[in-house]
Amino acid sequence: MIIDPDRIAEENELRRSWHEPDLAHAVDLAGRAGIDGEAVIAEVARLSVAAPSWAVGTGGTRFGRFPGGGEPRSTEEKVDDVAALNALTGANRSVSLHVPWDDPGDGAAALRAHAQERGIAFDAMNSNTFQDNPSTTGDGAVSYKFGSLANVDEGARRAAVDHNRYVVDLGVTLGSRAITVWLADGMNHPGQASFRGQFERVLDGLRQIYAHLPDDWELYTEHKPYEPAFYSSVNNDWGTSLLLAQGTGERAKCLVDLGHHLPNTNIEQVVSRLAMVGRLGGFHFNDSKYGDDDLTVGSIKPFELFLIFGELLAAGGGRMPEAAYMIDESHNLKDPLEDLIQATDTIQHALALALCVNRPDLADAQQANDPARAAEVLHRAYRSDVRPLVAEARRRNGAALDPLATFRAVGYRAATVAERGTGAVATGL
Repeated sequence: MIIDPDRIAEENELRRSWHEPDLAHAVDLAGRAGIDGEAVIAEVARLSVAAPSWAVGTGGTRFGRFPGGGEPRSTEEKVDDVAALNALTGANRSVSLHVPWDDPGDGAAALRAHAQERGIAFDAMNSNTFQDNPSTTGDGAVSYKFGSLANVDEGARRAAVDHNRYVVDLGVTLGSRAITVWLADGMNHPGQASFRGQFERVLDGLRQIYAHLPDDWELYTEHKPYEPAFYSSVNNDWGTSLLLAQGTGERAKCLVDLGHHLPNTNIEQVVSRLAMVGRLGGFHFNDSKYGDDDLTVGSIKPFELFLIFGELLAAGGGRMPEAAYMIDESHNLKDPLEDLIQATDTIQHALALALCVNRPDLADAQQANDPARAAEVLHRAYRSDVRPLVAEARRRNGAALDPLATFRAVGYRAATVAERGTGAVATGL
C-alpha cells in the first residue's frame, strides 16, 4: 500500500503548464508587497504536522458510526496510510500513537522499522486513562469512572501513573520524545469532589510521570473546559494547564487544541501568552462551531487560524517554533484520508498567508496606534492568493501539486478496500 512517486510526478506533469505561470505571478505579487516568495515556499516546505493514528479511521458520534471501506486493521496499516498521506502532502512526516489503542507490545522495534521504511517518524505519544482498559486497569480491581490521576482511590491513581510510564517506555523504543497527558478527570455534580484536592492529586501524578522521563523528553499538559466532566474539568483552561506545567518541571509544557476552548475564546492570545513564558509545547489543529467539534481545520474560522499562525511565527522569530504539531479531527462523513489531506493543505495555506504579513509595516502601525493601517496590513496578506506558493512547496518535497485530486486519481482508497475489506474499525472508540 505505497503510492508510487512516479504516479505523483505524472499527475504533477498534467498540471505543470498552469502551475508555472501561476507560481511566477504569485512570487511577483509577493515581492511587490515586500515579501520574499521563495522564503515563504521554503518555510511551508519545512513544516511537518503529525497525523494521529486514530484519525485514519472513521470517527463516530454518540448516536452512531458509519464506517467506510479500507480502514486500517492494525497499527502498521495506520502507518501505511500516514505514509500515503505524506506522499501526497509532503507535510505529514510523523504519526502520533494513542495507547492502548495502538500498543504494539513486544513488537515496538518492528513497528519502528516498518515506519522508517516508509519515511515516517513517531511524534508525541498519547496516553489513555479516560477509559477502563485491561492493559491499564487490570481485571477491573480499579476503575477510572471517577477519575485517574485525580481519583481519591490510590489504586486508580497508581494505575494511571504506571500506564503513563509504560507509554513513555514504549515511546522511547519507537523514537518519540514527548508524551501528551489529556485527562477526563473532573466532576459532573457540584460537591462531588474537592477542587483543590483533585488539582493537587493531578499535580502529584504528573510529577511522578515527569520523573520517569528521559532527559531529552517533554511532557505536555492538555486543557479542555468540559466533556466528559461537564461541571468541572481539572485541567479546564490554559491558565490551569500552565500552573500544572510550571509545577511539574522545566520540560513540562502546555498543549493547545483549537477545539478545547469555550466559544469566542481568543486562542491567538492564548498562544502568545504560552509562547511568551516558554511553555508552548504542542498544538492540535481542528476547528469548531459550537464546542469541541473536531471539524476540518479552517473550515469554520479561517481568519482565526491565520491569526494563530501569526502568533506562532512571532514566537519563532519569523519561523515556525519547534513544537509537536498534530491534526486532531473526527471524520464522521468524509473519507478520513481526504479530510486529512484537506486539513494539511489548509494548514500549509494559513502558514503561507501569515508569512505574507509585512511585519515591519505592522509593527509601525502598532507603534503609531493606527488600527486602520494595522488592519490593512493584515488583510492585504490574508487576501493574497498563496495557493501556487503552497503547491510549489509540496512539489519541492516530492509531493502533489493537487493532493486531493491526485489521491483520487491514483486509486489508493480502492486499493485499500480490495486488500482490507469493509469491516475494520480503526479508531479505538
